[in-house]
Amino acid sequence: MVDPDKIMALAEEGMNRASIGIQDFNPKVQEAIGRIQPFDITKACVDDLRAAGIHSLNADLVCGLPHQDLTRLDDTITKVLELAPDRLAIFGYAHVPWVSKRQQLIDGDALPKEVERYELARLAAQRFIDAGFDTIGIDHFARPGDTLARAARSGLLRRNFQGYADDTCPTLLGLGASSISRLPSGYVQNAPATAACVQRIGSGTLAGSRGHVMTEDDLLRARVIEMLMCDFRLDRPVLRQMFGDTSNIVDPMIAQVATRFRDYVELSENYLDNSHAGRPLTRIIANWFDAYVPDGVKYSQAS
Repeated sequence: MVDPDKIMALAEEGMNRASIGIQDFNPKVQEAIGRIQPFDITKACVDDLRAAGIHSLNADLVCGLPHQDLTRLDDTITKVLELAPDRLAIFGYAHVPWVSKRQQLIDGDALPKEVERYELARLAAQRFIDAGFDTIGIDHFARPGDTLARAARSGLLRRNFQGYADDTCPTLLGLGASSISRLPSGYVQNAPATAACVQRIGSGTLAGSRGHVMTEDDLLRARVIEMLMCDFRLDRPVLRQMFGDTSNIVDPMIAQVATRFRDYVELSENYLDNSHAGRPLTRIIANWFDAYVPDGVKYSQAS
């Protein structure tokens, strides 16, 4: 539970930005996902944050939740806009009860179908745009003067585990159990169980329990995916400048994407562009460049 003293202590240590996971304010939706968080409690937290001098605020919403419909989501968005956040994110709920056991408590029949999910996401996006937010990537929004919006306009937008960011630093340190750190050479994940993570730290060792060293091919594919997710355009000249002849590895993939999604992307000598009709398919298009998609794995139908 967040209280004014905890917020003030964090502010005194230099915290200057906060992100609040709202998901949805409708009581029926909250009950279905086991996340009771009334608007009044959330607003009190926002007031405490601003009283402590933390004025940069992000709010996360989720579409595709059980019992969520256009009317309920529209009401949630109205309440969220009353909080006057600087940034917003609308993520798609991934229903994977075969992976997340607690999701077995959620009635799958109460989930919106694919077309309904799309309409929910469209509603949220339009409401945010009408409220004066810039669209950032596939699921974020920011006030025009926010650093995230400025990064998007200047081509410096990046995407990491937390979503979109304006920080171009190649290092991201994850704190706490199961968190993942990104280093220039690869990834390190802390021990997933809290007890194991605490034990490792208490014994004087690092919290990391496993990692992955990035190859040149990994780095190239990661940059391609980031380009598509952030700029909706794969820039071949930039890839050649960064990776030299290694960048030619993605040429057959580009050709496959251009054929498979010919009605949604535009291919030229230097660019693969999906900035218009292909935007809703960005995740699917980017997935073609991922070398680590395992065979036979079942995913959520929409995300």
